[in-house]
Amino acid sequence: MIWPALVALLCSAALAGCSFEPDREIWEISGPVFGTQYHIKVALTDDEGRLENLAGGITGVLEDVDAAMSTWREDSELSRFNRQERKGEWFPVSDPLFEVLTEAQRVSRLSEGAFDITVGPVVNLWGFGPEARPDQVPTDDVLAQRMADTGYEKLELNAGDKTIRSDFPLYLDLSAIAKGYAVDAVARYLADAGVEAYLVEIGGEVNAHGRKPDGEVWRLAIEKPVSRERTVQQVVALENRAMATSGDYRNYYEADGKRYSHTIDPATGHPIGHRLASVSVITEDCMTADAMATALNVMGEERGYAFAVQHDIAAYFIYRAESGFETKYTPAFSSFLID
Repeated sequence: MIWPALVALLCSAALAGCSFEPDREIWEISGPVFGTQYHIKVALTDDEGRLENLAGGITGVLEDVDAAMSTWREDSELSRFNRQERKGEWFPVSDPLFEVLTEAQRVSRLSEGAFDITVGPVVNLWGFGPEARPDQVPTDDVLAQRMADTGYEKLELNAGDKTIRSDFPLYLDLSAIAKGYAVDAVARYLADAGVEAYLVEIGGEVNAHGRKPDGEVWRLAIEKPVSRERTVQQVVALENRAMATSGDYRNYYEADGKRYSHTIDPATGHPIGHRLASVSVITEDCMTADAMATALNVMGEERGYAFAVQHDIAAYFIYRAESGFETKYTPAFSSFLID
């Protein structure tokens, strides 16, 4: 995910992106965030005044996430930790940031390093972070130097006082999990505000709760992994579940006739190069779905599928074949499919 600083929205600006469907009583609040767009649908029978309050609250939630977890903002919590001179001191962080770091480390251990938030320096080296895109592919020596400063096991977390530390010059990048957390944070805000049915979507990651006013479940499309157009590969039904997709078909570049994905394999430091084009994961929360989709994408269609089946993960894989794409999904995913 490309994540420049959040574009702050005033309530009036957010309302300019709202639409109303009178027959279904569904309002939509939308706007730019994290270098992408958010679209939030809420089922309301109240007047427009309540919608304005919700729009303002959503803006505040997203701003808080950006201020804590962005690598594009020099004043964010994460950026301040990344700049810290490593002397082994404990660095205090907010509850939300500690929650995301804790889940990131859990998924890293479970996936044996296929998901690793310390791989940020290598992501930047390949031109998919705040640093400029390189004029040439990184040499083995330069790549080895960056890889020496990675490894999720080098990050320590202290749950007692919500502090973190490392003896190594780690650079943490939460772009593969923070967007999912932001979806969940907005969903919690809406639930606390008394909204019983909603669909929160940020850059393709979603959290759906309740049902639409007509009693139908929320239906979402998994995209066909092609960059030149947006077409539907599969439709799924979600109720009180979240879904995230990781793929290499939007964010990539080509050099000397070779395609370089923005997804980096933490084991090699190179962009992934297998047949898997995208993988979608459904879980109870979007933060976990976001991280797990990235881990499975790194593993590839064979290893990733076996891992997902072993751990009873609802996952849908789209991979390149000799002609077009082929798909497969785990048994846990089958109940969400719509013909």
